[in-house]
Amino acid sequence: MSEKPALNSHNKAEYPPMHTAEHILNQTMVRMFGCPRSRNAHIECKKSKCDYLLERAPSDEQIAEIEHRVNDVIDLCLPVYCEFMPHEEAGKYVDLSKLPENVSGVLRIVHIGDYDVCACIGEHVGNTAEIGHIKLLNHDFENGRWRIRFKLEGTPV
Repeated sequence: MSEKPALNSHNKAEYPPMHTAEHILNQTMVRMFGCPRSRNAHIECKKSKCDYLLERAPSDEQIAEIEHRVNDVIDLCLPVYCEFMPHEEAGKYVDLSKLPENVSGVLRIVHIGDYDVCACIGEHVGNTAEIGHIKLLNHDFENGRWRIRFKLEGTPV
């Protein structure tokens, strides 16, 4: 695409390292539990939370494994890059079910190496080496919703 595509506006600026870590956490959850990406997320600089729809809460061992896997992906120093494609084409590669009804005809697709790909208009780092490490703080489970709270440690400045 040679011209700058018209995208939906974004109503807030995320902290790029945390937002990129959320993408990696989402893909890790999809791979480990076969669940959809986070149902609800609140991404901030100091700490964040994501909700996942699961049949039961992960065990302590599984939670430790989530943290370990996310940090292993971060340590791969994967490039984070975007491409733009028509809505119809993007549907072949990413889940579009959470997009708003009035979404633009062109979508911004964010890749984290070959680990994750999704439609997103938020801000991201250029390489996972810019994230630091994720630390899972606490969690709760209620009515099929597992909420995890996390922060980043050692984020390069």
